[in-house]
Amino acid sequence: MFLLRVVLPDRPGSLGALATALGKADADIVGVDVVEQRGDGRAVDDILVQLPPGKMADALVTACNSVEGAQVEFVRFYPSRGGLQRDLQAVEAMTADPTHAEAVLVQLSPNVFRADWAILLEARDEGDSRPRLLDRSPAAPEEIDDVSTPWLPLTRPIRLPDPAEWAPSLAQSTTAAVMTSGDRVLILGRRGGPEFLDSELARLGHLVALARAIGAGAA
Repeated sequence: MFLLRVVLPDRPGSLGALATALGKADADIVGVDVVEQRGDGRAVDDILVQLPPGKMADALVTACNSVEGAQVEFVRFYPSRGGLQRDLQAVEAMTADPTHAEAVLVQLSPNVFRADWAILLEARDEGDSRPRLLDRSPAAPEEIDDVSTPWLPLTRPIRLPDPAEWAPSLAQSTTAAVMTSGDRVLILGRRGGPEFLDSELARLGHLVALARAIGAGAA
């Protein structure tokens, strides 16, 4: 299973042409998600595909490049258990368990945002730059002793700087963060990329606000 992030001309037929090209490469399309519609006449799509044994990811890039105007931004291996989970599904899951809405979001946000892991941290008292690990998704780092939070406090979701500067154990990851409540911060990580888009940061902020509201309503 592979995840492709492709920039396409935002016009009728582009996605169909891409699907045809991928089919010729023996790729089985499992899911498609329009991540962002840019103001320059292009759209960013995440496409989850499955390749038969013996086929390499290079075949996917070659197929995409055969479509006029298509540009592959990223291709990466994706766990076979993964899917393209939508924001609404996360909201429904949080609503079904409102007292644990924040914890539900920690577990679901990696799939929603095609990330590898999520962690929920709490900043300690002033003078101690090391945060406390409150929750983590599967595949998230278990130890965060080397993590500091020089970028706190946050007023909006942001792309974090290179983790090598504040969390060596998270090196090689592209990260984004948003405050959940008080001194709590949710961090998402993608090992090796791609970078979080502005539209993804906006969605992340929206889901965190909903988790906060759902949890408050259950209190």
